[in-house]
Amino acid sequence: MLKDRYGLELSTTSQAARDAYVEGVDLFLSANLGAEAAFERSIAADEGFALAHAALGRTRQLYAKPDAARQSVARARKLMEGAPSRERANVAMLATLVDGEGPPPLPFAREHLAQFPRDVMVLAPCAGVFGLIGFSGKKGRELEQVAQFDALAQVYGDDWWFLSSHAFALGEVGRLAEARRAIDRAQAIYPRNAHGAHVYAHVLYESGEDAAGLAYLEQWLPGLPRESQLHCHLSWHVALWNLDLGNVDAAWRVFQVAVKPGGAWGPPVNMVTDSASLLWRMQLAGQVVDAALWGEVHDYALREFPKAGITFVDVHVALACAAAGDAGRLQDLVSELVEREAAGKLAAGPLVPALAEAFGAYVTGDWAGVIDRMAPVLGEHERIGGSRAQRDLIEYTLASALMRAGQQPTGPLRRRGGRGVPSIVAAS
Repeated sequence: MLKDRYGLELSTTSQAARDAYVEGVDLFLSANLGAEAAFERSIAADEGFALAHAALGRTRQLYAKPDAARQSVARARKLMEGAPSRERANVAMLATLVDGEGPPPLPFAREHLAQFPRDVMVLAPCAGVFGLIGFSGKKGRELEQVAQFDALAQVYGDDWWFLSSHAFALGEVGRLAEARRAIDRAQAIYPRNAHGAHVYAHVLYESGEDAAGLAYLEQWLPGLPRESQLHCHLSWHVALWNLDLGNVDAAWRVFQVAVKPGGAWGPPVNMVTDSASLLWRMQLAGQVVDAALWGEVHDYALREFPKAGITFVDVHVALACAAAGDAGRLQDLVSELVEREAAGKLAAGPLVPALAEAFGAYVTGDWAGVIDRMAPVLGEHERIGGSRAQRDLIEYTLASALMRAGQQPTGPLRRRGGRGVPSIVAAS
């Protein structure tokens, strides 16, 4: 019986299909180009291998190919009837993530992982700040995330993907020494793991090691193809660190060629959130942002996400609408969010429309309005999803409004790397 890299039995009898599937999984887990082609080779060797079809569908989904992704998982569903129970559950989980047809994926994943904890393609969607836990809208979801990985540490041992995912969760709850050990080990095993490079960047950011983080990514990033899943987002980190370190011209260059819509490629979630948040931070730092740039981000955001539905994205669409001066669309979005919250369809609750309104108040210079909306919900902003590095934008916005209103930022504003309000905000 053929097995995958995690020791799980596979139903295919084709060594070529098995080898291509294992290669595809590693490329998928490391966010490197080639996963789609590897899964296609696996299918060519054994067209009836349902796991490969499901993994191909999930890969295509993350590369913003929704129609092809749905076709792949539809084929996987047809093939899974005769497959072993573990593979049927794997296919069902990945197919539900792609087409939305099935039980709630997080409880389903947990039930499956209790029996097959090393089924990594089922665990992977539960990892990271954009995963099923990260986007759950729950209070305490960061602690929930790290508890999940703590519990599985002995099961996975020295696996590079698990170590990097565990490190991310550890870093987000402030267990930085443990996070650093885990990500050091992960990158030593598999240096070209793009997810690992991303986690390393976050650990350094949380540690306040901005110069070291910039140097690391500037050395690591050139080997990553621009078409890969994380090139845009890792470039956002490079631009952000350049801005924080006072290298404003460099930050602008990176934004233009590797972050903004039209200058870079990335999944729409990243393109909207990274471009909007970086431009907003530029403004917080006192930079003049061309209205045309905000117009590009605004138009892209509304084209890709015309309706509310992903809380983290909704917050950044609101940001783009506010900064672009589209008060009408911003109000429509706020109304939509309020309606969804009243209907119990907004997991993060009233936090989201409050943030959207606060951004609108900020661009009009209504500092009291920003404070009144943001201050009461600041302690809950983990519920919108995303990393602490990304959500610093909320705290920086409130800090800027407080200082402009003649007040001193206090309360739950965090002290990353032992420092207070960053100079880029203080200077604004």
